Amino acid sequence: MNYRVEGQAAYVLHSRPYRDTSLLVDFFTLEWGKCTAVVKGARRPNARLRGTLQPFVSLQSGWRGRQALKTLSGADSVGQMRFLSGNALICGLYVNELLERVLTPFEPYPKLFVYYQYVLNALASGDDIEGALRTFERHLLLEMGYEVDLSQVHDGGHFRYQPGQGFIPLGRAPQKPDSCYFSAKQLQAIGEDHYACDDTRRAAKRLMRMALEPLLGDKPLRSRDLFKKLKE
Repeated sequence: MNYRVEGQAAYVLHSRPYRDTSLLVDFFTLEWGKCTAVVKGARRPNARLRGTLQPFVSLQSGWRGRQALKTLSGADSVGQMRFLSGNALICGLYVNELLERVLTPFEPYPKLFVYYQYVLNALASGDDIEGALRTFERHLLLEMGYEVDLSQVHDGGHFRYQPGQGFIPLGRAPQKPDSCYFSAKQLQAIGEDHYACDDTRRAAKRLMRMALEPLLGDKPLRSRDLFKKLKE
């Protein structure tokens, strides 16, 4: 593993205190995937990187070290700053938490990195946030090997989704539809990332939540608790 890396495109996913004055920071990077680095002295009041190492800020970063835990050698913000608040902020924390939970350290996901930038831009602009989240979730599942396979879907059918098995065709629409039931029209729209219809949005949210469960396990997402508190 490289001792020194420089000029790496990165975003902060999560940070926490480390020893007396330092931070442990998890980064999502273009070429190295998720990596964790010690940022020495970052918690001191006059630390140069104190305001730079924030979530949703595009960075050029570097680190050194032969072990899994690296030491940050530098980081500079690049491009336009994104300021998220309210629902957009919680959605951003949700996306970061997903990546934090599912990414394998030092395994690159360049396509997912592009979709991450896409969803951050949507959150910052406020344009179709819900549709952007569903698109990101679907491509996250694809990159992690948990693709929602829509190849079984045909026009005019009705389907029940079973995690691990995919979509099971139904002879006709059930009299009492439940959360696992989807129409072909809904699924085709999801496959094309078309979320103009409220019915498609609701269906996509149900489907993505079910599809993510095997990947996330039983541990609840902190960001979902924030959503609930915001609505109270």
